[in-house]
Amino acid sequence: MNHPILNDSPFKTKISFHKLIESLEEIALTDVDYRSNYALALLEQIKKVPELFTGIEDYASINEHKQLIKHLLADLFPTALTKNEIKAITIPFQNLTFNYTDRFKTILADAGNAFDMSIRDYNDDQLYIVSCILILNTQYGQNLDYNKPLFYDIPDANGILKHYRILYNADFMEIIRTENAVELTQEDIDMLMDNYDDIALWKQKFPKESWILKGFGIISLFDASVESAISNLKTNLLRSDNQQKSKDDDIQTIFRTIFKIPDLKLGFVLYNEEENKFTTPPFSNNTESNSYILLEKEEEIICKSALFGCTLQAIINDKKPFIISDVDKFSIENASFAAHLAKQNIKSCILAPVIKNDKLLGVIELISSQPKILNSVNANNLDLLLPYVVETIERYNIDLQNQIEAVIQREYTSIHPSVYWKFRKEAQKYFQIQAPNKDYIFKAIVFKEVYPLYGQIDIKSSSNHRNETVKQDLKSQISQLITILDHLTENNKLQLLEQRKFELFSFSKELLIELKADTEQQIQLYIQKEIHPVLTNAKNDPKLQLLIDAYFNELDEKTELFYHARKKFDEAMSIINKKMASVLDKEQLEAQQNYPHYFERFKTDGVEHNLYIGQSINPNIPFDMMYLNNLRLWQLQTLCKMELEHHRLKPLLPYELDVTSLILVFSSPLSIRFRMDEKRFDVDGTYNARYEVVKKRIDKANIKGTLERITQKEKITIVYSHQNEETEYLKYIQYLQFKNIIEPEIEKFDVEELQGVSGLKAIRIKVINSDVAHKKEYTYQELLNELS
Repeated sequence: MNHPILNDSPFKTKISFHKLIESLEEIALTDVDYRSNYALALLEQIKKVPELFTGIEDYASINEHKQLIKHLLADLFPTALTKNEIKAITIPFQNLTFNYTDRFKTILADAGNAFDMSIRDYNDDQLYIVSCILILNTQYGQNLDYNKPLFYDIPDANGILKHYRILYNADFMEIIRTENAVELTQEDIDMLMDNYDDIALWKQKFPKESWILKGFGIISLFDASVESAISNLKTNLLRSDNQQKSKDDDIQTIFRTIFKIPDLKLGFVLYNEEENKFTTPPFSNNTESNSYILLEKEEEIICKSALFGCTLQAIINDKKPFIISDVDKFSIENASFAAHLAKQNIKSCILAPVIKNDKLLGVIELISSQPKILNSVNANNLDLLLPYVVETIERYNIDLQNQIEAVIQREYTSIHPSVYWKFRKEAQKYFQIQAPNKDYIFKAIVFKEVYPLYGQIDIKSSSNHRNETVKQDLKSQISQLITILDHLTENNKLQLLEQRKFELFSFSKELLIELKADTEQQIQLYIQKEIHPVLTNAKNDPKLQLLIDAYFNELDEKTELFYHARKKFDEAMSIINKKMASVLDKEQLEAQQNYPHYFERFKTDGVEHNLYIGQSINPNIPFDMMYLNNLRLWQLQTLCKMELEHHRLKPLLPYELDVTSLILVFSSPLSIRFRMDEKRFDVDGTYNARYEVVKKRIDKANIKGTLERITQKEKITIVYSHQNEETEYLKYIQYLQFKNIIEPEIEKFDVEELQGVSGLKAIRIKVINSDVAHKKEYTYQELLNELS
């Protein structure tokens, strides 16, 4: 083997034993005969190889004289300790080693010929810089503290990765300046101290081979596998899911290192105390499976499974590990559980509860295909690991609760970003001002002098459509039941069957008229109590049994009624609402860029939205009426886009539904207050309540003097009170007509008087949906993908 001692270093390395030889010369001059005679004989041999004193620069020379070198190092490598100590000669911060102790040789032999021994987490640049730091400390009197532990990671004969801590002895080394060395000033040293990662700077101040490293070092290793594995476990558990985890550092490998079991597999399940269930953890732990025993391929199990018997009781109630050292022997006590384990070739296992404050958080599963390899003795190794697992699960639970709270706030009790600052300010006061054992009274969150905007896109006649689909499903179900009863009466002359048929016919007639509020419930109860028992108890021929089976297969699991027409209607409603809401949400993000304002939307039989804009919502940005006008134009344009999107959706809907659109114009500023009991904003004050009254009643209003609704399908109705509002919106309409978005025709009319509200007027316009430029056809799959 012939290779350079160092690839790239500030040192020109000369492996020299000159200090050791000088020590031998001193021994040769002593009066101790056996010591001096040995030293003299060894020095005679050394004279024949002068480079052992002057310095070796070629590795081949070391190999050539390895026996002489071994004798020379005999005092440092005593034979009596060679099978215990892990020692060798080395040059610090290099991968060059030789003159191994027997134990070191065995470790390297077990690792295999392909193993390349290198220092963990050190690259060539880092080794270069560490060598420079050594020069600064020894030659320039610096005291730069660089104590990063050094490790070799070496696999044993079973493939288990062992971690060995590296210690250097540099007593037999010296550093010598060459003419190529750069003389450093304090300013140079300060610059190096502030630029550890600048390898170019270090190489400039310490050119390659500008210093001589003469002598040799002694490397000693000790097995720190458990300590290092625990450290790796802590690092691994602290990593987020999206951070890269190396194969050598995954949790399963760490457990194998600590337990010294090459085929050890690790599983983990969470315990849900509220539902008394074991569940799959949602976080990844780099194991092949989340659970091998308790869940296997299931997502969750109730903790009363008969399969596990006393196993679960020991874990849940007693909170003690359940250990099976020999599954075959255990089968005598619990054959079913043993069979469950044997099916996966599990011969020994440990189920260890993870506990915090006497509360069960989860269960760790350790399994092996070797009997007795896992037992009550090595189960104690878990005491080293469980504290970090507990800490991780506790941290995960806190993060999960925070995320759940965030989702609840976002989806159910959302505080819009535009007003969040005021809630945060009040919450900060709570923490700053509240006195111990004294309730803090939260101040009302009120925004004064804000301008409201209201709009909706509503599904036309949704109640009528819903009632019609209920009728269709009930008629279909009753018709199928009558057919089955007809077949039953062919071979069975029971009068009761004829009566049941008569009663079903009576329900059919009721469905020909307008559906009453309790009709569906009456029919449902009748079918469940009177008809279904007849079908389940009847003795049928195979043909009739097929009819009965087909009927029951069509029933909805929850209602035990037909749910075909209603399902199409509900799906159509859901698609429209989701698409309209997604368009509104996307456009709203852009609108917030112009001037921050409060926004909320609701899904009902359509999508409603409220907007409030004004200085009090954003005190840091001066408010101008231009921002209100701009938001009104944005609202009208957005409803046009929503109308157009619905027109594109209609051909793909499972049930045809039309929509109507409405905008309510209200030019007077008002105040809004956050209702703590309802967790939402509402207008504040008696005068402002008129606005809410109009909102609730306007969409069902008619054109004055007619029975025609003010809203129509595929049209947008703008309701207003004052002439200046009409003038403003006509300008917007003319602009959108110019942009080829709205059709030329404009309808104007008065709105009928509502209870407590009069003098309203309206404009009605239609969005152009026939222009090729507007067309964008969806496939049904694209639609589902977008909504998902």
